[in-house]
Amino acid sequence: MPLNTLPSLISGRSLRTQIAWVFGALVVTLAVLLSLGFGEALKRRIQGDANASLQMVTDNTASFLAHGLFERIREVQVLADANVIWSQGLDSAEVKNVLARYQAMQPHSLWLGVADAQGVVRAATGNMLVGQNVEERPWFRAGLQAPYVGDVHPAKLLESLLPPTKSGDPYRFVDFAAPIRIGSTTVGVLGVHGYWEWVNEMIQTLTPAVAREQQLEVFIFDRSGQLIHAPGRQQAVLQRLGQTLPDPSFAKVPSDAHQPREIKVLRWQDGKTYLTAHAHLPARNAESDLGWHIVARIPVDIAFAQADEAVAKALLGGLAAAAVASLLAWLAARRLSEDLDALARAAKDLEAGKRGADIPAAHSSREVQRLSSALRDMIHKLLSANEAMETQVRQRTQQLEEANQELDRQARSDPLTGLLNRRGFDAQMNHDLALARRSGRPLSIITVDVDHFKRINDTHGHDVGDQVLQRLAATLATRLRQSDVVARLGGEEFAVLLPDTDLEGARTIAQELVDSQASLGYPVIGGLTISAGVSTLRGAEDTAQELLRRGDMALYQAKREGRNCVVVQA
Repeated sequence: MPLNTLPSLISGRSLRTQIAWVFGALVVTLAVLLSLGFGEALKRRIQGDANASLQMVTDNTASFLAHGLFERIREVQVLADANVIWSQGLDSAEVKNVLARYQAMQPHSLWLGVADAQGVVRAATGNMLVGQNVEERPWFRAGLQAPYVGDVHPAKLLESLLPPTKSGDPYRFVDFAAPIRIGSTTVGVLGVHGYWEWVNEMIQTLTPAVAREQQLEVFIFDRSGQLIHAPGRQQAVLQRLGQTLPDPSFAKVPSDAHQPREIKVLRWQDGKTYLTAHAHLPARNAESDLGWHIVARIPVDIAFAQADEAVAKALLGGLAAAAVASLLAWLAARRLSEDLDALARAAKDLEAGKRGADIPAAHSSREVQRLSSALRDMIHKLLSANEAMETQVRQRTQQLEEANQELDRQARSDPLTGLLNRRGFDAQMNHDLALARRSGRPLSIITVDVDHFKRINDTHGHDVGDQVLQRLAATLATRLRQSDVVARLGGEEFAVLLPDTDLEGARTIAQELVDSQASLGYPVIGGLTISAGVSTLRGAEDTAQELLRRGDMALYQAKREGRNCVVVQA
């Protein structure tokens, strides 16, 4: 009802009727304004929280996917560099056994094969494609030159040789390849076809339960913006609808951008509107830089359902309060101009969002006192409802953040030095130990500890201690081979894993590390020495725990013998 028609509508009526009309209109207007204001503020808050959650999911998914690609090509490269296997011939029994064992460790690697320099497959899992020429395949041509990771593609030669998929969808692969060199001669290419289904399983593992309740979904688009992964069975549907990267501006964001990215409300090809977040796949190395886009979305109606419910409740409460206020005003028998003015001013202050604004208590009559009290209760209930909804939003957001923080805590990098942490080292050690057992190659470990590190912290402070650890970590990393693995196990203790290195070779490397460290100068503290313990794999039954324990015992012996020295396992 337009406000300018109100005087003519109530003109000539009784004072009680006029008061009832005026107060009813005032309270309804106030309830609508407050409800809309609270609803809009709550929507902005919910969108901000949803933005943070969406971006965290996309960043974590991109990080774990990049790590998975990096690990696969690194494993393939390490296997291709194992000359002791290939020197017996590309089709030897040892080669076939190694391929079968690798496939058992990585079930999503549906085909592993070795082709000679002319492109003829000499050995493969399940003997698939053996004897066929694959020199025209991209993985072979690229793998002759350098390690290679291929983009997602449908199966071609293998489609008729593999059993049907559980879902009935065609096979899709990501190829990994690396050249096999003996000396300076490239004798062949090691190729692995990784089943694309592992991406779907990884995303399902990363998505917390609270995100599933919010219908959060993760998609992957290739460098050109074409859809290559969708949850469930949506891929075929979205591809028929012509779904590409939902916003072309996503492709223009630099892949190494660290500034906060805008979460957008976008309409997808299925006709629905979603909160949409985007992240580039971070390349761990040049081979795995595929330019993929990770996109997560939540339906807008789900994201804003709580705010819409709060607005509806506030409007219903306002209408109920308006009815009560009108009844109380109709019962008033005196002129209430002063109280009306006070209430009107308070309403304007509330509408303007003035801090501390509230409905004042009126005392001109019992009826007016009850009216002002009812209005005050209404405002307080609206505020309480708003606070309750914000509390629920914070709890939901906290649950999602805690789930993603748990994923972050599982990361394998030590934040101070950038080296592997204990978790990452254990995983790498178990992997290299398995390779060493299968191939019969030596494997050694050096445990390193900073001498008198507590004295450094106590004398110069923990900041200087952290700088010492960072420089020591850099020194260890630069003085080791590319195939060696260095990690910070905790505190001032480090470990170096040496594949294809026997006990004497490990002793020589450890002594070089100790001697080079003693010759370096450090700001503030001057000189710094380290002690080292060396142990080596004793046989197929030896375990990672025993290998590390013997290294620790040798390290303790070096400490007892005066530090700044190397002790080899007893």
